[in-house]
Amino acid sequence: MAGLSSVVKLATSLVCLILVAAWTASAALVHHKFTIGTQNVTRVCNTQTIVTVNGQFPGPTIEVREGDNLVVEVDNNGPYNVTIHWHGVKQLKSCWADGPAYITQCPITPGNKFTYKFTITGQEGTLWWHAHISYLRATVHGALVIKPRAGKAYPFPKPDAEIPIILGEWWNANVEDVIADAIKTGTVPANSDAYTINGQPGDFFNCSANDTSHISVKSGKRYLLRIVHAGMLHGSFFKIAQHKMTVVAVDAVYTKPYTTDVLLIQPGNTMDVLITADQKLGQYYIGTRVYNSQPGRTEYLNTTTTAILEYKGNDKTYIASAPLLPNFPAYDDTATAFKFSTALRSLRSSVPQTVDEEMFITEGFGLVPCMDNSCTDNNGVRPVGSLNNISFVDPEISILQAYYNGTNGVFTRDFPSNPPQAFNYTGNVPLSLWTPELGTKVKVLKFNSTVQIVFQNTAIITLQNHPIHLHGHDVYLVGQGFGNYNSQTDPANFNLVNPQTLNTVGVPTGGWAAIRFVANNPGVWLMHCHFESHSALGFAMVFLTEDGPRNSDKLPPPPSDLPKC
Repeated sequence: MAGLSSVVKLATSLVCLILVAAWTASAALVHHKFTIGTQNVTRVCNTQTIVTVNGQFPGPTIEVREGDNLVVEVDNNGPYNVTIHWHGVKQLKSCWADGPAYITQCPITPGNKFTYKFTITGQEGTLWWHAHISYLRATVHGALVIKPRAGKAYPFPKPDAEIPIILGEWWNANVEDVIADAIKTGTVPANSDAYTINGQPGDFFNCSANDTSHISVKSGKRYLLRIVHAGMLHGSFFKIAQHKMTVVAVDAVYTKPYTTDVLLIQPGNTMDVLITADQKLGQYYIGTRVYNSQPGRTEYLNTTTTAILEYKGNDKTYIASAPLLPNFPAYDDTATAFKFSTALRSLRSSVPQTVDEEMFITEGFGLVPCMDNSCTDNNGVRPVGSLNNISFVDPEISILQAYYNGTNGVFTRDFPSNPPQAFNYTGNVPLSLWTPELGTKVKVLKFNSTVQIVFQNTAIITLQNHPIHLHGHDVYLVGQGFGNYNSQTDPANFNLVNPQTLNTVGVPTGGWAAIRFVANNPGVWLMHCHFESHSALGFAMVFLTEDGPRNSDKLPPPPSDLPKC
Protein backbone atom coordinates (compact mmCIF):
# COMPACT_ATOMS: atom_id res chain seq x y z
CA MET A 1 0.00 0.00 0.00
CA ALA A 2 2.88 2.37 0.78
CA GLY A 3 4.22 1.83 -2.75
CA LEU A 4 0.80 2.56 -4.23
CA SER A 5 0.56 5.76 -2.17
CA SER A 6 3.93 6.91 -3.52
CA VAL A 7 2.82 6.24 -7.09
CA VAL A 8 -0.37 8.23 -6.54
CA LYS A 9 1.59 11.14 -5.06
CA LEU A 10 4.04 11.07 -7.98
CA ALA A 11 1.22 10.98 -10.50
CA THR A 12 -0.50 13.90 -8.79
CA SER A 13 2.75 15.90 -8.82
CA LEU A 14 3.23 15.20 -12.51
CA VAL A 15 -0.34 16.30 -13.26
CA CYS A 16 0.29 19.52 -11.31
CA LEU A 17 3.52 20.18 -13.23
CA ILE A 18 1.81 19.57 -16.56
CA LEU A 19 -1.09 21.87 -15.62
CA VAL A 20 1.25 24.63 -14.47
CA ALA A 21 3.36 24.37 -17.62
CA ALA A 22 0.26 24.55 -19.82
CA TRP A 23 -1.12 27.43 -17.78
CA THR A 24 1.99 29.59 -18.00
CA ALA A 25 2.55 28.98 -21.71
CA SER A 26 -1.01 29.35 -23.00
CA ALA A 27 -1.44 33.15 -22.86
CA ALA A 28 -0.10 36.46 -21.63
CA LEU A 29 0.71 36.77 -17.95
CA VAL A 30 -0.76 39.78 -16.10
CA HIS A 31 0.74 40.34 -12.66
CA HIS A 32 -0.50 42.60 -9.87
CA LYS A 33 0.31 43.06 -6.20
CA PHE A 34 -2.35 43.99 -3.67
CA THR A 35 -1.18 45.35 -0.34
CA ILE A 36 -3.98 45.35 2.21
CA GLY A 37 -3.62 48.15 4.74
CA THR A 38 -5.41 50.98 6.49
CA GLN A 39 -5.83 54.55 5.38
CA ASN A 40 -7.37 57.65 6.94
CA VAL A 41 -10.03 58.83 4.48
CA THR A 42 -12.41 61.78 4.81
CA ARG A 43 -15.94 61.87 3.37
CA VAL A 44 -19.05 63.86 4.37
CA CYS A 45 -17.17 65.81 7.08
CA ASN A 46 -15.94 62.63 8.74
CA THR A 47 -12.55 60.94 8.81
CA GLN A 48 -12.44 57.17 9.16
CA THR A 49 -9.63 54.65 9.19
CA ILE A 50 -10.66 52.24 6.44
CA VAL A 51 -9.14 49.09 4.96
CA THR A 52 -7.84 49.65 1.42
CA VAL A 53 -5.85 47.99 -1.33
CA ASN A 54 -2.67 49.86 -2.26
CA GLY A 55 -3.97 52.84 -0.31
CA GLN A 56 -6.81 53.45 -2.78
CA PHE A 57 -10.59 53.83 -2.33
CA PRO A 58 -11.97 52.42 -4.56
CA GLY A 59 -9.11 50.03 -5.22
CA PRO A 60 -7.05 49.70 -8.41
CA THR A 61 -8.63 48.71 -11.72
CA ILE A 62 -7.19 45.55 -13.28
CA GLU A 63 -7.15 45.32 -17.08
CA VAL A 64 -6.69 42.01 -18.89
CA ARG A 65 -7.62 40.42 -22.20
CA GLU A 66 -9.72 37.33 -22.65
CA GLY A 67 -7.42 34.32 -22.37
CA ASP A 68 -4.85 36.02 -20.13
CA ASN A 69 -3.41 34.38 -17.03
CA LEU A 70 -3.92 36.67 -14.03
CA VAL A 71 -1.64 36.53 -10.98
CA VAL A 72 -2.42 38.73 -7.98
CA GLU A 73 -0.22 38.60 -4.89
CA VAL A 74 -2.19 39.66 -1.81
CA ASP A 75 -0.12 40.83 1.15
CA ASN A 76 -2.31 41.36 4.20
CA ASN A 77 -0.80 44.19 6.23
CA GLY A 78 -4.21 45.13 7.61
CA PRO A 79 -5.79 44.39 11.00
CA TYR A 80 -8.41 41.86 9.81
CA ASN A 81 -8.57 38.52 8.07
CA VAL A 82 -9.23 39.01 4.37
CA THR A 83 -9.93 37.19 1.11
CA ILE A 84 -10.42 38.51 -2.43
CA HIS A 85 -13.29 37.28 -4.63
CA TRP A 86 -13.13 37.77 -8.39
CA HIS A 87 -16.80 38.51 -8.86
CA GLY A 88 -18.21 36.95 -12.02
CA VAL A 89 -15.01 35.18 -13.09
CA LYS A 90 -16.02 31.61 -13.89
CA GLN A 91 -12.83 30.14 -12.40
CA LEU A 92 -12.94 27.12 -14.70
CA LYS A 93 -11.02 24.42 -12.81
CA SER A 94 -9.56 27.09 -10.51
CA CYS A 95 -12.15 27.04 -7.73
CA TRP A 96 -9.34 27.45 -5.16
CA ALA A 97 -8.96 31.04 -6.42
CA ASP A 98 -12.62 32.03 -6.12
CA GLY A 99 -12.11 33.70 -2.74
CA PRO A 100 -15.16 33.46 -0.42
CA ALA A 101 -13.93 32.90 3.14
CA TYR A 102 -14.57 29.43 4.57
CA ILE A 103 -16.13 28.29 1.28
CA THR A 104 -13.13 27.87 -1.05
CA GLN A 105 -10.32 29.00 1.23
CA CYS A 106 -9.46 29.98 4.76
CA PRO A 107 -8.75 33.70 5.22
CA ILE A 108 -5.42 35.41 4.72
CA THR A 109 -4.59 36.35 8.28
CA PRO A 110 -2.83 39.64 9.17
CA GLY A 111 0.86 39.47 8.34
CA ASN A 112 0.44 36.69 5.75
CA LYS A 113 0.18 36.39 1.96
CA PHE A 114 -1.60 34.40 -0.74
CA THR A 115 -1.27 34.52 -4.53
CA TYR A 116 -4.39 34.12 -6.67
CA LYS A 117 -3.74 32.51 -10.06
CA PHE A 118 -6.37 31.87 -12.72
CA THR A 119 -7.11 32.20 -16.42
CA ILE A 120 -9.76 34.48 -17.90
CA THR A 121 -11.56 32.03 -20.19
CA GLY A 122 -14.36 32.93 -22.58
CA GLN A 123 -15.34 36.18 -20.89
CA GLU A 124 -15.24 39.81 -22.10
CA GLY A 125 -16.59 42.94 -20.49
CA THR A 126 -16.63 44.42 -17.00
CA LEU A 127 -16.41 42.40 -13.80
CA TRP A 128 -14.96 43.37 -10.43
CA TRP A 129 -13.09 42.15 -7.39
CA HIS A 130 -13.86 42.62 -3.71
CA ALA A 131 -13.14 41.34 -0.23
CA HIS A 132 -15.34 38.37 0.63
CA ILE A 133 -15.37 38.25 4.39
CA SER A 134 -17.56 40.17 6.84
CA TYR A 135 -18.23 43.79 5.74
CA LEU A 136 -14.80 44.58 4.27
CA ARG A 137 -16.00 44.81 0.68
CA ALA A 138 -17.49 48.22 1.60
CA THR A 139 -14.00 49.67 1.03
CA VAL A 140 -12.00 46.79 -0.49
CA HIS A 141 -13.15 46.60 -4.11
CA GLY A 142 -12.24 47.59 -7.65
CA ALA A 143 -13.02 47.00 -11.32
CA LEU A 144 -11.81 44.08 -13.44
CA VAL A 145 -11.88 45.05 -17.13
CA ILE A 146 -11.66 42.18 -19.63
CA LYS A 147 -10.97 43.33 -23.18
CA PRO A 148 -11.20 41.13 -26.28
CA ARG A 149 -8.10 39.32 -27.49
CA ALA A 150 -5.77 41.44 -29.59
CA GLY A 151 -7.23 41.96 -33.07
CA LYS A 152 -10.80 41.09 -32.02
CA ALA A 153 -13.40 43.86 -32.15
CA TYR A 154 -16.28 44.67 -29.83
CA PRO A 155 -19.71 43.62 -31.15
CA PHE A 156 -20.80 47.28 -30.98
CA PRO A 157 -19.45 50.58 -32.36
CA LYS A 158 -15.93 51.20 -31.11
CA PRO A 159 -15.85 53.83 -28.34
CA ASP A 160 -13.43 56.73 -28.43
CA ALA A 161 -12.65 56.15 -24.75
CA GLU A 162 -13.66 53.91 -21.84
CA ILE A 163 -14.61 55.23 -18.40
CA PRO A 164 -14.92 53.11 -15.22
CA ILE A 165 -17.68 54.16 -12.82
CA ILE A 166 -17.91 52.46 -9.43
CA LEU A 167 -20.99 52.90 -7.26
CA GLY A 168 -20.39 52.43 -3.54
CA GLU A 169 -21.31 53.46 -0.01
CA TRP A 170 -19.68 55.22 2.94
CA TRP A 171 -20.17 54.81 6.68
CA ASN A 172 -19.15 57.30 9.36
CA ALA A 173 -18.12 54.24 11.36
CA ASN A 174 -15.86 51.22 11.23
CA VAL A 175 -17.74 48.92 8.85
CA GLU A 176 -16.69 45.84 10.82
CA ASP A 177 -18.35 47.35 13.89
CA VAL A 178 -21.52 48.03 11.88
CA ILE A 179 -22.18 44.36 11.12
CA ALA A 180 -20.84 43.09 14.45
CA ASP A 181 -23.20 45.38 16.38
CA ALA A 182 -26.17 44.31 14.27
CA ILE A 183 -25.52 40.61 14.83
CA LYS A 184 -24.91 41.12 18.54
CA THR A 185 -28.05 43.17 19.16
CA GLY A 186 -30.37 41.36 16.74
CA THR A 187 -31.07 44.46 14.70
CA VAL A 188 -30.75 45.47 11.06
CA PRO A 189 -27.29 46.94 10.23
CA ALA A 190 -27.12 50.72 10.20
CA ASN A 191 -27.64 52.42 6.86
CA SER A 192 -24.64 54.07 5.26
CA ASP A 193 -24.09 57.81 5.59
CA ALA A 194 -23.47 58.43 1.90
CA TYR A 195 -23.54 56.78 -1.49
CA THR A 196 -20.57 57.34 -3.77
CA ILE A 197 -19.57 57.49 -7.42
CA ASN A 198 -15.88 56.66 -7.86
CA GLY A 199 -15.43 57.08 -4.14
CA GLN A 200 -17.05 60.54 -3.86
CA PRO A 201 -20.59 61.37 -2.61
CA GLY A 202 -21.12 64.41 -4.85
CA ASP A 203 -22.55 67.88 -4.54
CA PHE A 204 -25.57 67.13 -2.35
CA PHE A 205 -23.69 65.70 0.63
CA ASN A 206 -22.02 67.79 3.31
CA CYS A 207 -18.35 68.71 2.74
CA SER A 208 -18.33 66.92 -0.62
CA ALA A 209 -18.87 69.40 -3.44
CA ASN A 210 -15.17 70.28 -3.79
CA ASP A 211 -14.32 66.60 -4.33
CA THR A 212 -17.13 65.59 -6.67
CA SER A 213 -15.88 63.32 -9.44
CA HIS A 214 -15.59 65.02 -12.84
CA ILE A 215 -15.67 62.98 -16.04
CA SER A 216 -14.46 64.83 -19.14
CA VAL A 217 -15.88 64.20 -22.61
CA LYS A 218 -15.53 65.89 -26.00
CA SER A 219 -18.46 66.87 -28.14
CA GLY A 220 -19.42 64.26 -30.73
CA LYS A 221 -17.32 61.46 -29.23
CA ARG A 222 -18.63 58.05 -28.13
CA TYR A 223 -17.81 56.64 -24.66
CA LEU A 224 -18.12 53.24 -23.05
CA LEU A 225 -19.06 53.53 -19.38
CA ARG A 226 -18.02 50.46 -17.39
CA ILE A 227 -20.33 50.60 -14.36
CA VAL A 228 -19.78 48.47 -11.25
CA HIS A 229 -22.29 48.39 -8.39
CA ALA A 230 -20.14 47.78 -5.33
CA GLY A 231 -22.80 48.99 -2.89
CA MET A 232 -23.87 46.97 0.11
CA LEU A 233 -27.55 47.53 0.87
CA HIS A 234 -29.67 48.85 -2.01
CA GLY A 235 -30.15 48.73 -5.75
CA SER A 236 -29.76 52.00 -7.66
CA PHE A 237 -31.43 53.93 -10.43
CA PHE A 238 -28.71 55.48 -12.63
CA LYS A 239 -29.21 58.42 -15.01
CA ILE A 240 -27.26 61.09 -16.89
CA ALA A 241 -29.06 64.39 -17.41
CA GLN A 242 -30.29 64.77 -21.02
CA HIS A 243 -28.32 61.76 -22.28
CA LYS A 244 -29.50 58.41 -23.55
CA MET A 245 -27.56 55.27 -22.68
CA THR A 246 -27.28 52.07 -24.72
CA VAL A 247 -26.68 48.92 -22.69
CA VAL A 248 -24.30 46.58 -24.55
CA ALA A 249 -23.22 44.16 -21.79
CA VAL A 250 -24.30 43.03 -18.33
CA ASP A 251 -22.04 41.02 -16.02
CA ALA A 252 -19.47 40.62 -18.84
CA VAL A 253 -22.01 39.11 -21.25
CA TYR A 254 -22.89 41.06 -24.40
CA THR A 255 -26.52 42.08 -24.81
CA LYS A 256 -28.61 43.17 -27.73
CA PRO A 257 -28.24 46.96 -27.66
CA TYR A 258 -30.94 48.48 -25.47
CA THR A 259 -31.32 52.27 -25.36
CA THR A 260 -32.83 53.90 -22.29
CA ASP A 261 -32.59 57.00 -20.11
CA VAL A 262 -32.54 55.04 -16.82
CA LEU A 263 -30.69 51.96 -15.58
CA LEU A 264 -31.49 49.75 -12.63
CA ILE A 265 -28.29 48.28 -11.21
CA GLN A 266 -28.22 45.85 -8.30
CA PRO A 267 -25.29 45.33 -5.91
CA GLY A 268 -23.00 42.85 -7.64
CA ASN A 269 -24.08 43.71 -11.18
CA THR A 270 -21.92 45.41 -13.79
CA MET A 271 -23.14 47.17 -16.94
CA ASP A 272 -21.35 48.39 -20.02
CA VAL A 273 -23.23 51.28 -21.65
CA LEU A 274 -22.47 53.52 -24.61
CA ILE A 275 -23.16 57.24 -24.54
CA THR A 276 -22.53 59.91 -27.16
CA ALA A 277 -21.58 63.42 -26.12
CA ASP A 278 -24.30 64.93 -28.31
CA GLN A 279 -25.68 67.70 -26.09
CA LYS A 280 -24.76 71.37 -26.01
CA LEU A 281 -21.49 72.23 -24.33
CA GLY A 282 -21.83 72.35 -20.57
CA GLN A 283 -22.01 70.22 -17.44
CA TYR A 284 -24.48 67.41 -16.73
CA TYR A 285 -24.99 65.45 -13.56
CA ILE A 286 -24.41 61.72 -13.56
CA GLY A 287 -26.61 60.60 -10.69
CA THR A 288 -27.84 57.63 -8.72
CA ARG A 289 -30.71 57.27 -6.30
CA VAL A 290 -31.85 54.36 -4.17
CA TYR A 291 -34.29 51.79 -5.47
CA ASN A 292 -35.91 50.73 -2.20
CA SER A 293 -38.18 47.76 -2.88
CA GLN A 294 -39.45 47.20 0.67
CA PRO A 295 -43.06 48.35 0.98
CA GLY A 296 -43.41 51.17 3.47
CA ARG A 297 -39.75 51.38 4.38
CA THR A 298 -38.42 54.91 4.76
CA GLU A 299 -35.05 54.32 6.47
CA TYR A 300 -32.73 54.99 3.56
CA LEU A 301 -30.71 57.88 2.18
CA ASN A 302 -33.17 60.03 0.24
CA THR A 303 -30.35 61.89 -1.48
CA THR A 304 -28.99 61.97 -5.03
CA THR A 305 -25.36 60.93 -5.41
CA THR A 306 -23.63 62.74 -8.25
CA ALA A 307 -20.65 63.01 -10.50
CA ILE A 308 -20.34 65.60 -13.28
CA LEU A 309 -20.13 64.85 -16.99
CA GLU A 310 -18.15 67.80 -18.30
CA TYR A 311 -17.81 68.69 -21.97
CA LYS A 312 -14.33 69.91 -22.85
CA GLY A 313 -13.06 71.68 -25.93
CA ASN A 314 -9.54 71.58 -27.26
CA ASP A 315 -8.36 74.59 -25.30
CA LYS A 316 -10.86 75.30 -22.52
CA THR A 317 -13.72 73.90 -20.47
CA TYR A 318 -17.27 74.96 -21.30
CA ILE A 319 -19.28 75.41 -18.12
CA ALA A 320 -23.01 75.98 -17.79
CA SER A 321 -24.37 78.14 -14.97
CA ALA A 322 -25.03 74.94 -13.03
CA PRO A 323 -24.99 71.23 -13.93
CA LEU A 324 -28.34 69.89 -15.07
CA LEU A 325 -29.90 67.25 -12.80
CA PRO A 326 -31.80 64.26 -14.23
CA ASN A 327 -35.35 63.42 -13.15
CA PHE A 328 -35.35 60.14 -11.24
CA PRO A 329 -38.07 57.54 -10.74
CA ALA A 330 -39.60 57.38 -7.28
CA TYR A 331 -37.48 55.41 -4.81
CA ASP A 332 -40.09 52.60 -4.79
CA ASP A 333 -40.83 52.54 -8.54
CA THR A 334 -40.88 48.78 -8.93
CA ALA A 335 -42.69 49.11 -12.28
CA THR A 336 -39.70 50.95 -13.80
CA ALA A 337 -37.28 48.51 -12.18
CA PHE A 338 -39.17 45.53 -13.60
CA LYS A 339 -39.51 47.07 -17.05
CA PHE A 340 -35.76 47.54 -17.27
CA SER A 341 -34.86 44.09 -15.90
CA THR A 342 -37.19 42.33 -18.35
CA ALA A 343 -36.11 44.33 -21.41
CA LEU A 344 -32.54 43.02 -21.78
CA ARG A 345 -31.69 40.13 -24.10
CA SER A 346 -28.43 38.27 -24.67
CA LEU A 347 -26.63 38.89 -27.93
CA ARG A 348 -25.81 35.18 -28.10
CA SER A 349 -27.31 32.38 -26.06
CA SER A 350 -27.22 28.61 -25.67
CA VAL A 351 -29.76 28.15 -22.89
CA PRO A 352 -30.34 24.48 -21.95
CA GLN A 353 -33.62 23.23 -23.39
CA THR A 354 -33.93 20.32 -20.97
CA VAL A 355 -33.35 20.14 -17.22
CA ASP A 356 -31.73 17.42 -15.09
CA GLU A 357 -32.17 19.03 -11.67
CA GLU A 358 -35.14 21.21 -10.67
CA MET A 359 -35.14 23.32 -7.52
CA PHE A 360 -37.72 25.63 -6.01
CA ILE A 361 -36.08 27.91 -3.45
CA THR A 362 -37.95 30.23 -1.13
CA GLU A 363 -35.83 33.18 -0.03
CA GLY A 364 -36.23 35.80 2.61
CA PHE A 365 -35.87 36.14 6.34
CA GLY A 366 -36.75 34.55 9.65
CA LEU A 367 -36.26 34.97 13.38
CA VAL A 368 -34.22 32.74 15.68
CA PRO A 369 -33.56 32.97 19.43
CA CYS A 370 -30.43 34.76 20.57
CA MET A 371 -27.89 32.56 22.32
CA ASP A 372 -27.26 35.13 25.06
CA ASN A 373 -28.86 38.26 26.46
CA SER A 374 -27.46 40.60 23.79
CA CYS A 375 -30.76 41.24 22.01
CA THR A 376 -33.20 41.70 24.87
CA ASP A 377 -34.49 44.86 23.21
CA ASN A 378 -35.62 42.72 20.27
CA ASN A 379 -37.72 40.28 22.31
CA GLY A 380 -34.85 37.82 22.54
CA VAL A 381 -34.71 37.04 18.84
CA ARG A 382 -32.54 38.11 15.93
CA PRO A 383 -33.23 38.22 12.18
CA VAL A 384 -31.57 35.71 9.84
CA GLY A 385 -31.66 35.17 6.11
CA SER A 386 -32.70 31.81 4.74
CA LEU A 387 -33.12 29.74 1.60
CA ASN A 388 -35.66 26.91 1.76
CA ASN A 389 -35.91 27.50 5.50
CA ILE A 390 -32.16 26.94 6.01
CA SER A 391 -30.02 29.78 7.36
CA PHE A 392 -26.42 29.18 6.34
CA VAL A 393 -23.76 28.95 9.04
CA ASP A 394 -20.12 29.50 8.04
CA PRO A 395 -17.93 26.49 8.91
CA GLU A 396 -14.62 26.82 10.70
CA ILE A 397 -12.60 25.43 7.79
CA SER A 398 -13.06 25.74 4.04
CA ILE A 399 -15.82 23.54 2.57
CA LEU A 400 -13.70 23.01 -0.55
CA GLN A 401 -10.75 21.77 1.48
CA ALA A 402 -13.00 19.59 3.62
CA TYR A 403 -14.53 18.00 0.52
CA TYR A 404 -11.28 17.16 -1.22
CA ASN A 405 -9.56 16.10 1.99
CA GLY A 406 -12.47 13.90 3.02
CA THR A 407 -12.89 15.79 6.30
CA ASN A 408 -16.15 14.88 8.04
CA GLY A 409 -18.38 17.09 10.15
CA VAL A 410 -17.78 20.33 8.27
CA PHE A 411 -20.93 20.28 6.13
CA THR A 412 -23.84 18.04 5.23
CA ARG A 413 -25.09 17.20 1.73
CA ASP A 414 -28.79 17.60 2.38
CA PHE A 415 -29.73 21.10 1.24
CA PRO A 416 -33.36 20.60 0.15
CA SER A 417 -34.53 21.14 -3.43
CA ASN A 418 -37.87 22.42 -2.15
CA PRO A 419 -39.13 24.23 0.98
CA PRO A 420 -40.39 22.00 3.80
CA GLN A 421 -43.99 23.00 3.08
CA ALA A 422 -45.99 25.02 0.58
CA PHE A 423 -47.72 28.21 1.71
CA ASN A 424 -48.90 31.55 0.35
CA TYR A 425 -45.37 32.86 -0.08
CA THR A 426 -46.20 36.49 -0.78
CA GLY A 427 -49.26 36.73 1.46
CA ASN A 428 -49.78 36.66 5.20
CA VAL A 429 -47.29 34.00 6.32
CA PRO A 430 -48.13 32.16 9.60
CA LEU A 431 -45.71 32.82 12.45
CA SER A 432 -45.04 29.08 12.68
CA LEU A 433 -43.01 29.43 9.44
CA TRP A 434 -40.85 32.30 10.67
CA THR A 435 -38.15 30.16 12.36
CA PRO A 436 -35.63 28.60 9.96
CA GLU A 437 -33.11 25.87 10.70
CA LEU A 438 -29.45 26.80 11.14
CA GLY A 439 -27.01 24.65 9.21
CA THR A 440 -24.07 24.27 6.82
CA LYS A 441 -25.80 22.35 4.06
CA VAL A 442 -24.73 21.89 0.44
CA LYS A 443 -26.51 20.67 -2.67
CA VAL A 444 -24.54 18.08 -4.66
CA LEU A 445 -24.69 18.38 -8.46
CA LYS A 446 -23.55 15.84 -11.00
CA PHE A 447 -20.90 17.15 -13.38
CA ASN A 448 -22.41 18.66 -16.54
CA SER A 449 -25.98 18.42 -15.25
CA THR A 450 -28.40 21.18 -16.22
CA VAL A 451 -30.07 22.94 -13.31
CA GLN A 452 -33.22 25.03 -13.11
CA ILE A 453 -33.93 27.12 -10.00
CA VAL A 454 -37.06 29.11 -9.33
CA PHE A 455 -36.42 31.68 -6.58
CA GLN A 456 -39.58 32.64 -4.72
CA ASN A 457 -39.63 35.84 -2.68
CA THR A 458 -41.53 35.50 0.62
CA ALA A 459 -43.30 37.95 2.90
CA ILE A 460 -41.66 36.67 6.10
CA ILE A 461 -40.80 39.89 7.98
CA THR A 462 -40.81 41.88 4.70
CA LEU A 463 -41.07 41.61 0.94
CA GLN A 464 -37.93 42.80 -0.85
CA ASN A 465 -36.05 42.53 -4.11
CA HIS A 466 -32.97 40.35 -3.58
CA PRO A 467 -29.92 40.22 -5.92
CA ILE A 468 -28.83 36.56 -5.88
CA HIS A 469 -25.23 35.91 -6.95
CA LEU A 470 -23.99 32.47 -8.03
CA HIS A 471 -20.22 32.02 -7.97
CA GLY A 472 -18.41 30.25 -10.79
CA HIS A 473 -21.21 30.42 -13.37
CA ASP A 474 -23.25 32.61 -15.63
CA VAL A 475 -26.98 31.87 -15.43
CA TYR A 476 -29.80 32.33 -17.89
CA LEU A 477 -32.68 34.39 -16.51
CA VAL A 478 -35.49 32.53 -18.32
CA GLY A 479 -38.48 34.02 -16.48
CA GLN A 480 -39.68 36.35 -13.76
CA GLY A 481 -42.94 37.69 -12.42
CA PHE A 482 -44.92 38.83 -9.41
CA GLY A 483 -46.88 36.84 -6.87
CA ASN A 484 -46.53 33.11 -6.28
CA TYR A 485 -44.85 31.08 -9.02
CA ASN A 486 -47.25 28.76 -10.83
CA SER A 487 -45.43 25.65 -12.04
CA GLN A 488 -48.32 24.77 -14.37
CA THR A 489 -48.66 28.04 -16.27
CA ASP A 490 -45.55 30.21 -15.81
CA PRO A 491 -43.05 27.96 -17.69
CA ALA A 492 -45.05 28.51 -20.87
CA ASN A 493 -43.75 32.10 -20.85
CA PHE A 494 -40.08 31.24 -20.28
CA ASN A 495 -37.61 32.73 -22.74
CA LEU A 496 -35.49 29.78 -23.90
CA VAL A 497 -34.16 31.61 -26.98
CA ASN A 498 -32.19 34.70 -25.89
CA PRO A 499 -32.66 35.32 -22.17
CA GLN A 500 -30.53 37.78 -20.29
CA THR A 501 -27.36 36.11 -18.98
CA LEU A 502 -25.92 37.25 -15.65
CA ASN A 503 -24.08 36.18 -12.53
CA THR A 504 -26.29 38.24 -10.18
CA VAL A 505 -30.08 38.02 -10.62
CA GLY A 506 -32.59 40.38 -9.03
CA VAL A 507 -35.61 38.50 -7.70
CA PRO A 508 -38.59 40.90 -7.92
CA THR A 509 -40.09 42.08 -4.67
CA GLY A 510 -43.12 39.94 -3.95
CA GLY A 511 -42.35 37.80 -6.96
CA TRP A 512 -40.14 35.09 -8.46
CA ALA A 513 -37.30 34.56 -10.93
CA ALA A 514 -36.32 31.40 -12.83
CA ILE A 515 -32.75 30.64 -13.91
CA ARG A 516 -30.96 27.81 -15.70
CA PHE A 517 -27.26 26.92 -15.73
CA VAL A 518 -24.94 24.03 -16.54
CA ALA A 519 -22.92 22.55 -13.67
CA ASN A 520 -19.80 22.10 -15.80
CA ASN A 521 -17.30 23.50 -13.31
CA PRO A 522 -16.11 21.09 -10.59
CA GLY A 523 -15.72 22.56 -7.14
CA VAL A 524 -17.66 24.30 -4.39
CA TRP A 525 -19.70 27.37 -5.34
CA LEU A 526 -21.41 29.82 -3.03
CA MET A 527 -24.84 31.28 -3.89
CA HIS A 528 -26.02 34.20 -1.77
CA CYS A 529 -27.87 37.50 -1.61
CA HIS A 530 -25.53 40.35 -2.56
CA PHE A 531 -27.00 42.69 0.00
CA GLU A 532 -24.08 42.17 2.33
CA SER A 533 -26.12 42.33 5.53
CA HIS A 534 -28.40 39.58 4.22
CA SER A 535 -25.48 37.33 3.33
CA ALA A 536 -23.91 37.95 6.75
CA LEU A 537 -27.20 36.86 8.33
CA GLY A 538 -27.18 33.48 6.57
CA PHE A 539 -28.91 34.25 3.25
CA ALA A 540 -26.72 31.76 1.39
CA MET A 541 -26.17 28.15 0.35
CA VAL A 542 -23.48 26.14 -1.45
CA PHE A 543 -23.39 23.91 -4.53
CA LEU A 544 -20.89 21.08 -4.65
CA THR A 545 -20.26 20.08 -8.27
CA GLU A 546 -18.62 16.69 -8.52
CA ASP A 547 -15.60 16.01 -10.73
CA GLY A 548 -16.32 14.75 -14.22
CA PRO A 549 -15.16 11.38 -15.62
CA ARG A 550 -12.13 12.68 -17.53
CA ASN A 551 -8.97 14.18 -16.04
CA SER A 552 -9.77 17.41 -17.89
CA ASP A 553 -13.07 17.55 -15.98
CA LYS A 554 -11.51 17.36 -12.53
CA LEU A 555 -10.46 20.16 -10.20
CA PRO A 556 -6.64 20.26 -9.92
CA PRO A 557 -5.07 20.12 -6.44
CA PRO A 558 -4.87 23.29 -4.34
CA PRO A 559 -1.95 25.72 -4.60
CA SER A 560 0.86 25.15 -2.14
CA ASP A 561 0.36 28.53 -0.42
CA LEU A 562 -3.39 28.14 0.17
CA PRO A 563 -4.12 29.65 3.60
CA LYS A 564 -4.86 27.23 6.40
CA CYS A 565 -7.37 27.64 9.22
